Amino acid sequence: MFYVIFYIIFGLLNFSLLIPLLDVLFNNKQPLVNVLPTFTLTADYLKNLFYFKLNEYIITYGKFGVLFYVCSVLFMFVIFKNLFGFLSQKVLTEMRVTLVSKLRLALFEQLSIQTLSFYQNEQKGNLLSIISNDVSEIENSIVTSIQTIFRDVLVIISTFIMLFYLSTQLTLFTLLVFPLSAVVISTVTGKLRKKANSSQILYGQLLSITEEMLSSVRIVKSFNAEKFINNKYKEANNNLNKMLVSISNKRELASPLSEVLGVLVIVIIIIYGGSLILNGKSSLTASGFIAYIAFYFQIIAPAKSSANAFSYLQKGLSSGERVLRILDGKISIEQPQNPIFLTKFDKSIQYEVSSFRYTDVPILKNISIKIEKGKSIALVGESGSGKSTLVDLLPRFYDLIDGEVLLDGINIKLFDIKSLRSQISIVSQEAILFNDSILNNITFGSEKIDKNKVIHAAKIANAHDFIEQLEEGYNTNIGDRGMRLSGGQKQRLTIARAIYKNAPILILDEATSALDTESERLVQEAINNLMQNRTSIVIAHRLSTIRHADEIIVLQKGTIAERGNHESLLNQNGIYKRLIDMQEVK
Repeated sequence: MFYVIFYIIFGLLNFSLLIPLLDVLFNNKQPLVNVLPTFTLTADYLKNLFYFKLNEYIITYGKFGVLFYVCSVLFMFVIFKNLFGFLSQKVLTEMRVTLVSKLRLALFEQLSIQTLSFYQNEQKGNLLSIISNDVSEIENSIVTSIQTIFRDVLVIISTFIMLFYLSTQLTLFTLLVFPLSAVVISTVTGKLRKKANSSQILYGQLLSITEEMLSSVRIVKSFNAEKFINNKYKEANNNLNKMLVSISNKRELASPLSEVLGVLVIVIIIIYGGSLILNGKSSLTASGFIAYIAFYFQIIAPAKSSANAFSYLQKGLSSGERVLRILDGKISIEQPQNPIFLTKFDKSIQYEVSSFRYTDVPILKNISIKIEKGKSIALVGESGSGKSTLVDLLPRFYDLIDGEVLLDGINIKLFDIKSLRSQISIVSQEAILFNDSILNNITFGSEKIDKNKVIHAAKIANAHDFIEQLEEGYNTNIGDRGMRLSGGQKQRLTIARAIYKNAPILILDEATSALDTESERLVQEAINNLMQNRTSIVIAHRLSTIRHADEIIVLQKGTIAERGNHESLLNQNGIYKRLIDMQEVK
């Protein structure tokens, strides 16, 4: 604000010097101020002081000396104007970069704490578009427009103040004409916001198709679907292209339109003002009128840039709404106000689920399970029976409304979320790894790295031998999603990660279902090592892996259909026996 005000002041003083300059060049009369004016904090005092000094220069050095004096002052004012303009831009640039950096960080942090239900309702490409394209659009549109509007609106206002000072009559007339241009421009730019929102949605769809292709490239190639996926991308790209062209045309129309309308206003002013002066109905002198027109020309550039800024702002506001939808979104899994910090697990896990649903259809109904510390429980059943949903309730990936999950007799909603999850290790069906070194994947989430502990975990997980054979050992980068490793190697790394975490509660979600026989043997051996001295909840389709579970629970359509150990369930000759027979387990 400080720099901008001085930028405006020195800009106005530049054109204020036109009047005495023209008077000296084309008027034989000397300035009338011959006595040093009495100090007052007014524009008249500054004007009279300048004319007093000008009068002294005319007497001492003549008109050429005055010309040199005025030009020197003019040049000095230009230097100061540009200096303060640079300083204001410097401050605003730092503000813009810092603001966008904080916004991007806040978005990423918000996405990292969102619940699984949030991601079920969002397209990954749309989220990528928000954190990349929308944030960039805010930087390019909103923040840049704000600094343009902030400065240029002040320039326009201060210039109008000067115009009122020069001629109130003429300026009042211009205020009747000037708003017409604003109405025309706002009509053009007003349609941009809706189109901008549509373009961001289309951009998100484009990113979604790209992400799907990159993550499913093997399937695309195996089904010879390159043409199909290319056509899908081409159609989305063409739709986005048409929308962007339409937005760009409307946005670019604002600039020439504002200039044409601005010049039209000036032409009207020249005709109207000139007629007033010719008819002796205005107090403006010829030099004052020329300065008045020069001041008015000064409004065209900021008015043009402001019109541009407002048009860009519409697109930026659309991006801003999408970003704020994420930032202001309510997190459904809430931290308790006075959380209990869970430091150890002592007794049991207990599920008391009356019902649970994602939408209107219940997923779980009337579930009652108690797992004593050190015991293992297996969940079996057809796909969609609710096995994964049930285990996801324990680390609070979802929250129960009708029922509760207890840990050592305490509702898990009362625990600090981080401390609760620190007691649980998860090995899922899909080996989820990161584009980083093996060392960082095993120690993922740990603040301190113990290399000896890493090697120990890898040995227990049957992973140490293959890691040692790699070129850079534990420092080997495994590529995107562990693409440089086999399925069995990836799964053993996730087991090593769970061992390194050393949590007392273990969730195994079909950890061997996607492996070949040899890999399954190594992984199952690693899992057996992992399960020692831990409380385990195992989801398995390959029923041979859960024979020795302390209790096997058979789920069917979200309810417990059967429960017992392997032998008792076989004797029941029910669902479990049928599943065993289908897999031909001996």
